Amino acid sequence: MSYLFTSESVSEGHPDKVCDRISDTVLDLFLSHYDQARVGCETLATTNRIVLAGEVRAPEIDTIMAKIEPAVRAAVKDIGYEQDKFHHAHFEFHNYLHEQSVHIAQGVDESADKAEGAGDQGLMFGYACRETDELMPAPIHYSHQILLELAKMRKADADSILGPDAKSQLTAIYDENGVIQGIDKIVVSTQHAVGASQDDIRKLITPVIADVLPEGWMVSTDDLLINPTGKFEIGGPDGDAGLTGRKIIVDTYGGAAPHGGGAFSGKDPTKVDRSAAYAARYLAKNVVASGLADKCTIQLAYAIGVAEPVSVYVNTHGTGNGNDASLQDQLRALVDLTPKGIRTHLGLNKPIYASTSAYGHFGRKAGEAGAGTFSWEATDIASKLS
Repeated sequence: MSYLFTSESVSEGHPDKVCDRISDTVLDLFLSHYDQARVGCETLATTNRIVLAGEVRAPEIDTIMAKIEPAVRAAVKDIGYEQDKFHHAHFEFHNYLHEQSVHIAQGVDESADKAEGAGDQGLMFGYACRETDELMPAPIHYSHQILLELAKMRKADADSILGPDAKSQLTAIYDENGVIQGIDKIVVSTQHAVGASQDDIRKLITPVIADVLPEGWMVSTDDLLINPTGKFEIGGPDGDAGLTGRKIIVDTYGGAAPHGGGAFSGKDPTKVDRSAAYAARYLAKNVVASGLADKCTIQLAYAIGVAEPVSVYVNTHGTGNGNDASLQDQLRALVDLTPKGIRTHLGLNKPIYASTSAYGHFGRKAGEAGAGTFSWEATDIASKLS
């Protein structure tokens, strides 16, 4: 039986994504000073106000703290906010970051008689499939690409009628075998300049959407819903408050795969919410890239303070050419799945995270935003699997 499946994305100017960008900017600042920094930074954004909270640990912490506000304002400026009620130069800034708890530190830190442990308990999932060249589910991939292209258009034109805040949503058609056949509906809502009409927006962005989609997938006018409320002039943190970590399905697989519940942004890579989710994607992508399966889900689970994962699970959903248990053993032999092993293998102790904060953590190209970025998208172990 055929079915429909929908995924959404949000732009870098969405209030929650503004907060993700700020939290990852703070993380990158700490890692640029000290590659073993511990950071758990949460951000709140609302009308002309940004608030930071969380815990950090690094040498010369006061020096780093003094650089946070300018870095945050620069991030908001890069996103494009210069509105009366949310402006990079004028918002009130409050920094409540504090030293990391010694009780958390003692569980994580390596010592003479103890390996470095996971920063928390939890479970993380990775996923890959053949729906796109990036080995991502098509609905979330093309939702991201539409918004990314609109952001490029906006930033290239100082007089653009587009604003920073936007959302997209694609409903895909699948046949009875779960193979994607095309797109049924597309929804795009974008903030715009005062006085721009719904028709103005439609004429501007329809060609962008058509260019992003594979040939033959563009929908009819009736199935393309552009700014369906009619007007979207008030956006960003002035239109709705934002918080770090509220777009975890947007960040991952658009609902096409399970999610362990942990957010990524603002967390240093000792926190397995982030690093193990990256490792799980890396493993799943390499399985599919190897040709051993058309679809793969990986689950990793950890206990706080314990180095080795408490479980590793591989599921090729009946599409595999071999035995899932054998794949599990091969993957564990190829990649050290302790927190330190993951960070070392993927090179995660670097200031590479601000570029992950919008348009998805997965389905990107390794190195696309600079050396070391999106290392978990590499397929360098695919040839070693059998």
